[in-house]
Amino acid sequence: MPTTALLDRARLLTAPDVSPAVRRGLAEITGRPWAACPADGEPVLASGEPVVHVGASRPAGRLLWFHSVNAGTDALLAPGPWPDGVLLTRTVGRMGERIAQYVLAWVLAECQSVPEFAARHAREEWRREPSELATGQTVLIHGTGRIGSAVAVLLRACGLRTVGAARTVPGVPPPGFDRVVRAGGDAERQALGEARWVVAALPLTAATGNFFAAERFGHLRGASFVNVGRGATVDLAALEAALRAGSVRRAVLDVLPSEPAAPGDPCWRLPRTVVTSHSAGITADEDVVADFAACWARLRAGLRPELAVDVVRGY
Repeated sequence: MPTTALLDRARLLTAPDVSPAVRRGLAEITGRPWAACPADGEPVLASGEPVVHVGASRPAGRLLWFHSVNAGTDALLAPGPWPDGVLLTRTVGRMGERIAQYVLAWVLAECQSVPEFAARHAREEWRREPSELATGQTVLIHGTGRIGSAVAVLLRACGLRTVGAARTVPGVPPPGFDRVVRAGGDAERQALGEARWVVAALPLTAATGNFFAAERFGHLRGASFVNVGRGATVDLAALEAALRAGSVRRAVLDVLPSEPAAPGDPCWRLPRTVVTSHSAGITADEDVVADFAACWARLRAGLRPELAVDVVRGY
C-alpha cells in the first residue's frame, strides 16, 4: 500500500478516454494536475481503462495505485499476474442502487404482465392478463457483496424473501438478506428449486466462469433469471435449453459473454429473453470522483481503502 510520502511525490496519470470532469475532480483531490507521461522510476497514480496502464502499456514510472473507473476488474486481471505491491481499487458509486432498481423494475414488470400487454397492444388486441404479487415470493441472489446486497435491500423492502448464495456463509447475513447459503451445497440446490427469481450479481473470476450452466439451471422450477453481473458467468447454450424446457420462465440479460452483440448474434433469438446492452449500472463521472476521493482519504490516513480489490480472489 503506498505511503503518504510516496503519495506526496506521485504523478497523476489519466487515460485519454477519462472525461474532463473526472480529470478535474482527481486533480482537485490530489492537489496536482494530471499528466500524460511520467519519468522513469517516478511514482504514479493512474486511473482509466485497463489497457492504458497495465501489461505492455504500463507507464514508465513506478505504478503505485490504479483506480479503475469500473466496478468489475476482470479485464485488468485477465492479462496476467497483477504487479506486486500495486494497489488496485475500483469504482462502485451508486451502481448498487441503479442495479437494484433495474432488477426491481423487471420483477414488477413480470408480475404485472407488462411483456404480454405490450405484445397485445402491438396486435391491437384487448384481453386481460393475470397479475401476481411479488410480496412473499423468493429471490435467490448469487453474489452478496455491495451490488448483491443493494439488490436484496430493495427487494426485501417490497416484501420478497431474499436468499443469498456465496462461497462462504457469514455468521450474520449481509444487509438485505434473510439468509445466505453456500454456493454448491444442498441448501443452494433447494433454494434454486424454491426461487421465483434468480439474480446473478457475480464478478468474473477463475471460479465463476460458466457458473450458471446445465446443472444449476436444471434445479430451477420455472424461475426467471436476471444477470446483472458478468456475461461469461452464464453458459448461454445451457440457458437456451432451460428456457425451451421451461425450467427457466424468462431471462433478462444485461451482460453477455461477448459484447457488443451484433445483429444476428444468437442471443437475440433466445426465447422469452430481453437483452439490455450492459446498461443496468452505468457509472457516472461523479461516481468515479467520489470513490477515488474516498480511497485517497483512507490512504492519507494510513488505512486500506474499502474499495481495494483482492487481486488473488479477483474482486
